[in-house]
Amino acid sequence: MRRLLVVALLLLPLAGLAQSIYRSTDAQGNVVFTDTPPPGGTTTDRVEVQRINTVQPPPQITQPSTTNETDTTTAEEKQPAYTVTIVAPENETSFPMGPGNFSVMVSVSPALRKYEGLQLFMDGTPWGTPQLDTMWDLTNVFRGRHDITVGVVDKSGETLAISPPVRVFVHRPSVNFNR
Repeated sequence: MRRLLVVALLLLPLAGLAQSIYRSTDAQGNVVFTDTPPPGGTTTDRVEVQRINTVQPPPQITQPSTTNETDTTTAEEKQPAYTVTIVAPENETSFPMGPGNFSVMVSVSPALRKYEGLQLFMDGTPWGTPQLDTMWDLTNVFRGRHDITVGVVDKSGETLAISPPVRVFVHRPSVNFNR
């Protein structure tokens, strides 16, 4: 009897396809559901099934691609376009007689990402190690003309962007000049 009831319940969803469902009881007392009235004049009840509400899914909308299909780099791998500007000292600044001490300040846009730093270059040679700070206090700079640039470097030391050069003149007493 249970099998028949399970089969009947499994067939119930198909009932939405038929106009009517008929319920009858056989000689052993089992309840039978069919889409046609059973022959033989057994007692049947007509069960009206409400119409099944179905909705079609919306059409698939494809999003336009914002990246070039040939570009295989991820957003994490792409480097931002940095703008590095030396704010101080100004170009063609002269530092009078003294120990050769002065400060260099830069402006960087956009902000540095993780594992990137700023490297000061004096006459094309790195000065110190890369740092996150935008200011350097230089001491004991030799006399003469010096071109200063600052670059954004990644963790491997590759320069990603570099500032335009600023030329400074350092005047210091010479040991060659005797009075």
